[in-house]
Amino acid sequence: MFSHVMLGSNDIDRSKKFYDAVLGALGANPGFVDPMGRLIYAHDGGLLLLSKPIDGQPATHANGGTLGFNIATPEQADAWHAAGVANGGTTCEDPPGLRGAMGFYLAYLRDPDGNKLCALHRVA
Repeated sequence: MFSHVMLGSNDIDRSKKFYDAVLGALGANPGFVDPMGRLIYAHDGGLLLLSKPIDGQPATHANGGTLGFNIATPEQADAWHAAGVANGGTTCEDPPGLRGAMGFYLAYLRDPDGNKLCALHRVA
């Protein structure tokens, strides 16, 4: 359904440090910055891009918005979360763990620009 996701960033270098770590925990290669200054990640058929807003205004996070990542195991979700906290992210919501009757293992972070991220593992 989605071709890509783009998030705003006020500091591409800071975002690269954070996303190289959290996406690296999922097996992704480090991102690269294109000639237009956008930070780009390609992994498992998906694209994640970070860019300073083209209107010149500061980047802000979406209140109520969450970007979710599929995670292979609870251990990978924990590694993703730890990598994020160690690289400028902040934990949010409850600590990583099982949630609800549907059997989801979830971990939540805010990136350095305040974007809310979720690692989701569907427990069978």
